[in-house]
Amino acid sequence: MKQYQDHYFKKAKRERFPARSVYKLEEIDRRFRLLKPGQKVLDLGAAPGSWTLYAADRVGERGRVLGLDLAAAAVALPRNAAIEQADLLGDQAGLAGLLDPLSPFDVVLSDMAPRTSGVRFADQARSLELCERARDVAFERLAPGGGFVAKIFEGPDAKAFVEGLRPRFASVKVFKPKSSRSESKEIFVVGLGFRGREG
Repeated sequence: MKQYQDHYFKKAKRERFPARSVYKLEEIDRRFRLLKPGQKVLDLGAAPGSWTLYAADRVGERGRVLGLDLAAAAVALPRNAAIEQADLLGDQAGLAGLLDPLSPFDVVLSDMAPRTSGVRFADQARSLELCERARDVAFERLAPGGGFVAKIFEGPDAKAFVEGLRPRFASVKVFKPKSSRSESKEIFVVGLGFRGREG
């Protein structure tokens, strides 16, 4: 396991990404052809910035990426990307002020995760709450035909979460990247072809 972890950690450092999580998004993107030049992307749970950097490169100069996180992200970003501090579960007026200028988005990404407690069911419940908030933002802010990615912890509620997305997307898949640690309970739910707000 240590070699597996070290490989992605060292690769991220070598390629100047803040975290190894970038390779999870890269795998998702390659598998589902998610990110394209000129898109507008919303990255929820963006700190420390690896997903924002990757998305900014994929959408190019004509695209835009907005990252949001509770924590500040001290990472140098290209001109087509920004990361703002925001509480998705808190100040909704402030959140709308950040999102309105760029909405609708072509892709909404969520790598949000709770601070784990080691109590399995509590961690799963907190993970589900963040996924549901990301889903709600996606339903409100995605353009028709858009894509959605959310990290969730495997558990009894994950299946219901996936099934709840199906009416709103042309395709919904569950994916576990090879770059996820083998012992990790995280999976990624990928929705493609958003059918619009009315579903």
